[in-house]
Amino acid sequence: METDIVRSVLYSVFFCLSCIGILLLIGTFLRARINIMQRLFLPASVIGGLIGLILRITLFNENALFPLPEDWNIIFSLLPAILIVPIVASIPLGLNYINSNDKKIHFKKGSIQSITIMFIILGIIGASQSLLGLSIASFFKNALHNHDIYATFGTELSAGFAGGHGTAGIVSNILQSFDQSYWNTAQGITITVATVGIVSGILIGIIFINIAARRGYTTFIQTKNEIALDIKTGVQPNVEKQPISGKETTNPASIDSLSFHFALIFMVSGLAFLVVHLFRSADILILSFIPVWSYAMIIMFLLWGFMQKVGLNWSIDVKTKSKITAVLTECTIVAAIVSLPLDIVLLYVFPLSLMLISGLSLTILLTYFLSKAFFSELWFERCMTIFGTSTGVFITGILLLKMVDPEMKSPILKDYSFAYSINSIISFILFPISFGLLVNYGFNIGILFYIGILLLYIILLFFIKDRKQSIE
Repeated sequence: METDIVRSVLYSVFFCLSCIGILLLIGTFLRARINIMQRLFLPASVIGGLIGLILRITLFNENALFPLPEDWNIIFSLLPAILIVPIVASIPLGLNYINSNDKKIHFKKGSIQSITIMFIILGIIGASQSLLGLSIASFFKNALHNHDIYATFGTELSAGFAGGHGTAGIVSNILQSFDQSYWNTAQGITITVATVGIVSGILIGIIFINIAARRGYTTFIQTKNEIALDIKTGVQPNVEKQPISGKETTNPASIDSLSFHFALIFMVSGLAFLVVHLFRSADILILSFIPVWSYAMIIMFLLWGFMQKVGLNWSIDVKTKSKITAVLTECTIVAAIVSLPLDIVLLYVFPLSLMLISGLSLTILLTYFLSKAFFSELWFERCMTIFGTSTGVFITGILLLKMVDPEMKSPILKDYSFAYSINSIISFILFPISFGLLVNYGFNIGILFYIGILLLYIILLFFIKDRKQSIE
């Protein structure tokens, strides 16, 4: 009997993953063929997820002729919180290392300062978004007595804008670790915010680039720049232009390089789940409430440090690792969008709309004025890169950068990559702390927490500026 139950669950998981694969293929085809989707630069995972959501609420709802099995809906909603663990676990692996020359990356002093300023600005924008979202939530909860507002409402603004679709899994995972029943609602609102952010961010970015080119703010383009066909369609049919996805650090006679990287990431993820299980079994309250992905990242930092110490860093290829996390991220996005509780999300339409409109306005103002004030050169190119990632994802920042620096002549991509990585690690640390404060102590303490973080970033930014001026 137990064998039959386990077999049924495994079949359901397999068919859900099959559906995700089908939706990704549909999204890829639609992106390659439909002009409006090319203009919006919607990723195939978002398109496929939206198609899946439409099918779920129309053809396959519980009142339809072919309703989805209930366990399928549960699996789709739980997958993001599970898949986010190996995604986050992989972040430290290969950090600050280029295995083509077996050398660490070295930066000039000016480059380090640019990275630091970019990191701080990203932090200021993320903290400001969280502060704004929580202030709006507090207003609706306390002033308007909206009892539907839950303890962490408002954090989705930063999670969706600065984090992107993949962060929905982190939100879900944290709330489940705190035993909060509204985790699926928060995951759905994060997905909604991320979708609005990535579309509006790209459209607003394109408008700004056209205006800036006419006003002479741009360094590498003077008029509207033509976007490469493969970026528009999302496919590269020219075999000669197809990039290499990674290096073979192991011999397939023993183990395939992709399998080796996959094994490391999932081993660490499994150890993280084991650590949480042991802490909860021992009833160690504080340690048992820390999200599993936090332990995964800590364990990976330790493992990667050990591998560097014993000279095994040659075995890691960053591109191969990135491909694994890209696959998992796209599956996470599709599953999160398909499982979006649309009827529940609509209950929050008024505070959510206010949060989105004011959040976009705040992000535009902060990105523009901070970039112009604190970058001495290529300020607009850096501005667009920061704006892209503060409303979408890492790739959105690269997309807008490529529009203003088509041949990638500037050092911005390198600076941006490291600033984004540092900011992501700090955000992963702050997120569970802020959620714990909000769940246990309410909005006022959460707001004070982000005020403190924001002030710290601002002080650090002016300190870096003063030091930069004294060096010059």
